[in-house]
Amino acid sequence: MTRLPTPPLLLITDRRQAARPLDEIVADALAAGCRWVSLREKDLPAGERLALLHRLVCLTWPAGAVVTVHADLEAAAEADGLHLAAGGDPAAARRRLGSSALIGVSCHTGDEVDAAVAAGADYVTLGTLARTASKPGYAPILSLAEAGAIARRHPGRVIALGGIGPDLLPGLVAAGFAGAAVMGGVMRATDSTAAIRDYLAALGAGAA
Repeated sequence: MTRLPTPPLLLITDRRQAARPLDEIVADALAAGCRWVSLREKDLPAGERLALLHRLVCLTWPAGAVVTVHADLEAAAEADGLHLAAGGDPAAARRRLGSSALIGVSCHTGDEVDAAVAAGADYVTLGTLARTASKPGYAPILSLAEAGAIARRHPGRVIALGGIGPDLLPGLVAAGFAGAAVMGGVMRATDSTAAIRDYLAALGAGAA
């Protein structure tokens, strides 16, 4: 059975949207109870991305939190796991990173979710579920009924993504999602600690 971090709230970094340095935002998120962070800065030069990862590891590991890396297999070897783009090969990543690595895949359709799980992904993100300022104009947007049906096929593995605010979380959990991924709502927040607390409270309300 997959082992998602607890609570299953995935904070994805985006320095271009960040109101403050990423290190500060992540530190505040951890203080508020976040236990899962993924470094997404795919456009950073490899050396700078690795240096940033090392700084985040120094924050997350003492807190007992998990840090994964988007689309960088080499850097993921120095973290807790890897998040692959749509169509990525979790089986190949598993062979490189080992059985303890947390491996996820971005998905946008039910077929992609089924294929990723069959290939050994621990979790998938599924979206977009609402209009999002992080990717304006992005389509298609999945209905809750459609997305929930997909999530229920793979209990404990499907993470909601895209335009997720605290107000949507209880309904998503009730529909079958294991948790949610957030980015812009925390990156742009003037008080990232309060933002994370709002998400965690909503996540708990949905699971109650």
